[in-house]
Amino acid sequence: MFVLVEMTDTVRIPPWQFERQLNESIAEELNKKLANKVVYNVGLCICLYDITKLEDSYIFPGDGASHTKVHFRYVVFHPFLDEILIGQIKSCSQDGVHVSIGFFDDIVIPPESLQQPAKFDEAEQVWVWEYETEEGAHDLYMDIGEEIRFRVVDETFVDTSPTGPSSAEASTSNATEEVQKKEAPYTLVGSISEPGLGLLSWWTNS
Repeated sequence: MFVLVEMTDTVRIPPWQFERQLNESIAEELNKKLANKVVYNVGLCICLYDITKLEDSYIFPGDGASHTKVHFRYVVFHPFLDEILIGQIKSCSQDGVHVSIGFFDDIVIPPESLQQPAKFDEAEQVWVWEYETEEGAHDLYMDIGEEIRFRVVDETFVDTSPTGPSSAEASTSNATEEVQKKEAPYTLVGSISEPGLGLLSWWTNS
């Protein structure tokens, strides 16, 4: 679920921080820049693990700050495919079951990846597994707040870097830009379509 990623960056330290240890100032700046941010094709950055190398620092004309090239390792949330995680159901919609694991909310289990047969209850706004037994079908509701075990089957990264609108389409692109801004930069796709996966209560309660 968590991996160590080797990164390189040039860190700017303002003059009023020169009295501090260089390592402390750089660690603070790196966490300000990266913590709780998604790096494209890398994952969700959590915190700095360590600094492996500091190159020479430079002060450029017109800027009193120092600039140091830093090699470091960062703790990143990036589950591998087929990894099994446990989260809580945040909401349900026609698009599927939306799951949160506390610090990361962009997880969706699409309808085709639910235990089958499944239906969406419009009145309750929850998905229901129509569990078949010898006595007939039983409706097992996927209520909000319930703990759910799921398998990671896919991931999607979206480049959300700001881009300037072209002059020809400046007036028509506003709506498209608004949609892009709302799109999550990193989304996990889950599945519960196998025995043992789904709500924990399904498998623990007798």
